[in-house]
Order: sequence, then structure tokens, then C-alpha cells
Amino acid sequence: MSDEIRDELPEDLNAAGFVGAYTFPDNSRRRIPATMYIVIAALCALTWWRSSDSPSGVVNEGFLWAAILFAVFAVYGWTSGWRMTVDERAALVLATKAVGFAVGHASAQQVWRGLRSRPTWRVLCYSAEEPPLQRGLVLIDAIDERTIECLVEENPEIVT
Repeated sequence: MSDEIRDELPEDLNAAGFVGAYTFPDNSRRRIPATMYIVIAALCALTWWRSSDSPSGVVNEGFLWAAILFAVFAVYGWTSGWRMTVDERAALVLATKAVGFAVGHASAQQVWRGLRSRPTWRVLCYSAEEPPLQRGLVLIDAIDERTIECLVEENPEIVT
């Protein structure tokens, strides 16, 4: 049927026609909404404080609670807005050094660790032999280039 509704990706997320290197967005962008939250929190608190002299049916303690919640979100957003110094290419190079074998195929995925969402690269590496005899999983901190964890094993997908 031609009138059937189908899901499809928006143009900016459709990788089929994309040409070139993809750049992962920096986590420091989290500070933009954090700034907006703190402004909204200040406005809510100011509105509540100004109306505390004359009781109103519109402005009540909810404005104070909203100000507190927006301030908490702002602090979290600001403190988790890490500036990344390691991109996916550098993470692949660091992972290659960590596994100790010549890497053939590899892929990097950005993940977050801990309560403050510290950005981390999770890199899966296969050795350069055909078929690959070893594989490794390396976690690279995207802030300070530190290797957090490195696991290397024989490739279990190889049938002997």
C-alpha cells in the first residue's frame, strides 16, 4: 500500500548517504542546557521570593521546589560536561598500543562511566591475521588518555 505509514530516520541521522569522517559531539555541550536550567531556577526562585509577601493562587511553594530541582539538574549537567581531549582515532591508536598485537579490524564506541558520566572510549580490536587469532577490549578515558582496562584473549570464534 502506498498510504502505509513507515518509520524512517531523519536526514541528519541517515548514514547511508554520508561521506566523510564522523565527529562525535563533545560532552562539554551539556553545559549549555545546564546554564539554561540555572537561569530557569533563578527565575523560579525570584518569582517565589517576590510573591512570598502577598499570597497568590498562582505562585506557591511549587516554584521553590521547581527552582531546587532545576538547580540540581544544572549542577549535574555542569559537572558532567567534560571536555574530551581524545577523539575516536586517538583512542584506536592508544588501544593498539595497549593490546600488544598488530591490529587489523577495530571499532570504537563512546560510553560513559560513573555518576558524573565521564566519557570513555570502548575499543574492540582484532589481530591482523586472517582470520584473526586474538581480540582485545580496551577502555580508554576520553579526558586524560588513560587506559582504564585492557582485556586480551584468543579469538573464540576461530574453530580449531
